[in-house]
Amino acid sequence: MREFLEGSRAVAEAVRMCKPGVISAYPITPQTHIVEELASMAARGSLNAQCVNVESEHSAASVVLGASAAGVRSFTATSSQGLLLMAEVVFCIAGMRFPVVMTCANRAISAPINIWNDHQDAITVRDSGWIQIHAETIQEAMDMHILAYRIAESPKIMLPVMVNMDGFILTHGLETVDVPTDEQVEKFLPSYKPLYKLDVDNPISLGLLADPDYYMETRFAINETHKDVLKLIPMVNDEFSKVFGRTCGGLVEEYKTKDAEKVIVAMGSVCGTIKDVIDQMRAKGKKVGLLRIVSYRPFPIAAIYQALKDVPKVAVLEKAVSLGSYGPLLAEVRSVFCGKKKAPAISGFVIGLGGRDITVDSIKEVYKKLTTKEITEEYIDLKPELLEESI
Repeated sequence: MREFLEGSRAVAEAVRMCKPGVISAYPITPQTHIVEELASMAARGSLNAQCVNVESEHSAASVVLGASAAGVRSFTATSSQGLLLMAEVVFCIAGMRFPVVMTCANRAISAPINIWNDHQDAITVRDSGWIQIHAETIQEAMDMHILAYRIAESPKIMLPVMVNMDGFILTHGLETVDVPTDEQVEKFLPSYKPLYKLDVDNPISLGLLADPDYYMETRFAINETHKDVLKLIPMVNDEFSKVFGRTCGGLVEEYKTKDAEKVIVAMGSVCGTIKDVIDQMRAKGKKVGLLRIVSYRPFPIAAIYQALKDVPKVAVLEKAVSLGSYGPLLAEVRSVFCGKKKAPAISGFVIGLGGRDITVDSIKEVYKKLTTKEITEEYIDLKPELLEESI
């Protein structure tokens, strides 16, 4: 059934069909509409779940950790400072191998206070062990939550998944989406059967102290599991396509890259604007393309290499910074080609921080700047007249 939905409501509908038993979150712009809608569903009786109100995001993460430890499918959502307040527990959830699903409504990090979109929040916890996938559209954001539970709860994986959707652009935007039926979701997503849980009849301990003789192996095991996720995502995506009649991102998306001389690498909703620019430039004979990173963790090194190895000039466009170093996505894309005989000229551009508009002209400027000389890091649409006031 096709409906015209706000992004947050579409996500809430997808989560409802996944049947979590416990939902806990603390309101923070711009994710609040998601859990607000889920709480309304629970109050109306269309969702059989306990919605736990808490005093902070740290507590919300702790509640879903505890629920998952008890063997219950769980969900939370947050954004920006809320994710940072959760950070301690975010690492614990991954370290204890609990398949929690979280929506991160991507938003800039303070200070100064900014409620608009960029990717700094998710990037900041990229090394926590969570699987991270980025949606381009509301349809993808909806579908990715169904996919996320299937990946997280796979017996060989048992890791949490963070579904990233750009704050306001996707959370508060409206789009016509194909809403799956409950029957379709039930066919694709089995009932949750935890491999381990807290049970008085079969007692186990979770999250114990690991001294130097044991700790390193836990990190190694999670890293190895991420390699398994790289194999699993395409397989699960194929199954998703058979059940729902559409794909859901995969690891990367190549848009007109096969003969491209200049390719932009990016994540999230900005990719829609980039595709529009590509279509305009292609109509004028310009060979340009886009490589959209869908899975940021695990990072799809092999897929990126195959997509870009024959491209002369590449621009990494990102809505985050690693202050005092290169852009985080730029550094990782460049690392793909370390030691390789064949590598493109890879330039880095920071754009759209704090929700600054990314226009068609902004994207065209990036393509124009791509030459054989690499640009280490350049800020697009920077306002020089404001720099002195910012220092």
